Amino acid sequence: MNAMIRTREQTVRDLYTAYLAGRKDIAGAMLTEDFTFSSPRDDHIDRTAYFERCWPKEPLFRAIHIEFLAINGDEAAVRYRAEKLDGGSFANMESLRFRGDRIAAVEVYFGRNL
Repeated sequence: MNAMIRTREQTVRDLYTAYLAGRKDIAGAMLTEDFTFSSPRDDHIDRTAYFERCWPKEPLFRAIHIEFLAINGDEAAVRYRAEKLDGGSFANMESLRFRGDRIAAVEVYFGRNL
């Protein structure tokens, strides 16, 4: 496997690990300064708004299981299943765009509740 692909794959996995642990400091180091986040609820918000709106103040998730991860050049596609602490779960898809070794943009596509 190409070293750049392996590094980007690990970065994606590390981002979800940091999210589960509530480690904004670790995640922040993976993002470009002009990072943007989009979802059905957010339209190209910047990294400050991303951390304020999208990172829970208290833990909400028990686990995030990556079911599919593909890297193609500067793009990554991820499908995951998230297990909430309250027992619920859902599936989402995300598209991540890299610039160098950091993530420049994330677009989330909401899936179904499981």
